[in-house]
Amino acid sequence: MAGLLHQILSGLATGGIYASVALALVMIYQATHHVNFAQGEMATFSTYLALMFINLGLPYWAAFVVTVVLSFALGVVIERVLMRPMANAPVLASVGVFIGLLLIFNASTGAIWDYTTKAFPTPFGDRPLLGGYISGHELGSTAVTLVVLLLVYVFFRYTRLGLAMRAAAYNPVSSRLVGVRVGWMLALGWGLAAAIGAVAGMMVAPIVFLDPNMMGGILLYAFAGALLGGITSPLGAVIGGFSVGVIENLAGAYIVGTELKLSLALVIIVAVLVIRPSGLMGRTIVARV
Repeated sequence: MAGLLHQILSGLATGGIYASVALALVMIYQATHHVNFAQGEMATFSTYLALMFINLGLPYWAAFVVTVVLSFALGVVIERVLMRPMANAPVLASVGVFIGLLLIFNASTGAIWDYTTKAFPTPFGDRPLLGGYISGHELGSTAVTLVVLLLVYVFFRYTRLGLAMRAAAYNPVSSRLVGVRVGWMLALGWGLAAAIGAVAGMMVAPIVFLDPNMMGGILLYAFAGALLGGITSPLGAVIGGFSVGVIENLAGAYIVGTELKLSLALVIIVAVLVIRPSGLMGRTIVARV
């Protein structure tokens, strides 16, 4: 029983990371109706930036804030420079841009900081807490993730800018008619997605260690969570991310073993696409032809 509780709590901790990345994927999908395959590499690049600032002498939380701000600006620049000209491009062209971004960020990260695995500091410590069921970093990263998700919810639910961004994502034509600057709302959405991804990268780096390919498996789990909860539902993506974290830990410990845990994400993706493509909380889009 103690082992089961430990796996569930650890799964919730890692699921919080997946939920953050899944939320970032959903925000980009709502803006472009495409999946940003470079989301993980962008988060990795941001995490290396944070490590650079820490090595330069900045306190952890100062480096954290600076990295989030720079990541937000990077996301806005990417939307303005690369994605805006692709607004009316064919689907495959946009997919090609996402894949190109993935390769560029991966290669740039390795070229700037090399490909050796690095340790990333944690401000929460690693001592066991809650009777040894969860570590300090797992508890702290879960708290940070929940705070970020709560701030995002409050922003979209109760601020004029957040409401404008939601309107631009759901119905850009009507939003333009009431004066919403849809182009800039989409750019801010990219910025928020990049900032949320940066937080996820900094929270997961102390666990998996830092290297240019750190977020590859995490992005796959996050994509499974986004599909499970609903690729059109931010709340569903968060719930799906936490669910995938728990499923991964339990199945890895008691069913398939650690060697096959990554295949669980593929199983979840295929099962959702076959059984319920809209996910648990997603909207089923019907078009009149």
